[in-house]
Order: sequence, then structure tokens, then C-alpha cells
Amino acid sequence: MKTSYSSKSRYKRRILTTINKADGSDQLSRGFDIFIMALIVLNVFAVITETVQSIQVRYERVFYYFEIFTVIVFSIEYVIRLWTCTLIEKYRHPVWGRLKYMFSIEAIIDLLAILPFYLPLFFNMDARVLRVLRLFRLMRVFKLGRYFVAFQLIVTVMKKRKEELLITFTLLVVMLILASSLMYYIEHEAQPDIFTSIPATMWWGIATLTTVGYGDVYPVTPLGKLLGSVIAILGIGVFALPTGIIASSFERELSEREKNRKTTRQHEGK
Repeated sequence: MKTSYSSKSRYKRRILTTINKADGSDQLSRGFDIFIMALIVLNVFAVITETVQSIQVRYERVFYYFEIFTVIVFSIEYVIRLWTCTLIEKYRHPVWGRLKYMFSIEAIIDLLAILPFYLPLFFNMDARVLRVLRLFRLMRVFKLGRYFVAFQLIVTVMKKRKEELLITFTLLVVMLILASSLMYYIEHEAQPDIFTSIPATMWWGIATLTTVGYGDVYPVTPLGKLLGSVIAILGIGVFALPTGIIASSFERELSEREKNRKTTRQHEGK
């Protein structure tokens, strides 16, 4: 009985090793990684090309069967990851561990990759909702995060600098509210059909703070032009803050990783 349990455990661990990112020597795991990555890339390509009506009409059945194949593969992968996650220390409890895993970022991304296919089977939805759900298939590109260092690096940087980024985001929101409110009261009488309310004026605020300046909404009064100029200049500084934080964090993280690699090589050399 103990031998049977041990064999099952080894079998389960082998499956977990295969579906996780390959360490370089495991050819089966590497083959699985390549297969999943290729499937994700093809899915993104299919979602994009489907929007070309002539291609969609001509290859409608191909797109349909490819989507079914993809959902089957990703569904099996999701179930297997849910089954084997108890071998990971933080998910080792057979019930609560799996529930905890289901709410992890990776598991949520895996679920969102297949959910748009299943929802219309159980719920009646109008065409607009179905179009949005089809667009959600692009979430599958985030599954590549398991296999590319770049994705993992972005997540690490965002986690480490979340407090600084939250502060800059709060500052941006405060500036947007203040600028839009002031501009509304300055320009409302001169352009009542354009600056109809503070929420409507926020479109001008976003375009000005980001220095995009679409030109569809703009002040015409001297005071409004003065305020618009000040907000545009301040916007450059406000958006430079998160850019600087993220850039310096990337540089620091890359330097630390390079230092760790060098330390590992030195230890291996000894």
C-alpha cells in the first residue's frame, strides 16, 4: 500500500515538473513549454486575424476548431495544475491549498484564458457581451509570464515598488480632479456644450496631463489657456515620476540578478 502511494506521489511530482518551466536538462518539460508557448502565440495571431472579415469568413471553421482544441488543452492544463499544486509547500493542504492556488495570479490568468469559451454555454448573452468575451482571449498572452524572464521581472518590479507607484498614482488622480474642476468652472460659460460637467472635463484633463493633446477639447478663454499651459507642464513632471521609479527599479533588479549569477558561477567553479 505504501509502495503504491509512493509510486503515485512520484508520478504526480513528475507531472508537476513537466508542466512547470523546464530547468534546461528536462527535454520533456522543455517540449511542453515550447508547445504551450507556440499555442499561445498562435491564439493571439488567430484573435487578431479573425477581425479581418474576409479571412474570418473564409476560415471560420478553422478558427472554430482551433479554438476548441486550444480550450481543451488549456482546460486540461488548468485541472492538472490544480491537482498537482499540493506538492508545492504553500499549497500542500488538499482543500485550502487548492483554494489558495485558485486565487493566485497565475491560476486566475489560466482561468480567464478558458472562461470566455464556457460562459456562453451556460448563460444567454447578447452579441456585445460575446464580443467582449472573445476579446478576453487575448488574456492568454499573459500565460507566457511563466516562461519569459521579462514578464517575471515586470511583476517583481511592480511588487517591490508598489508603494511608490501608488503615491504617484494618487498624486495624478488629485491633479486630474483639481485641474478638471478648475477648467470646468473657467470654461463652462464660454463652451457649455463642450465643458458640460466635471466628469466630461476630465477627458480634457487626461489628454493634457499626458501631453497627448488630441485637440478635440481645448480652452478658449485667456484664463483657461493659462491653466491649460500650467497643467501641461506639470503633467510632464508627474508622469516622469513613475517612469523614473520603474526605470531605476529595473536597473537595480537586473544588477542584482547579474550579481547573483556571478556568485552562482563562482560557487560552481569551486
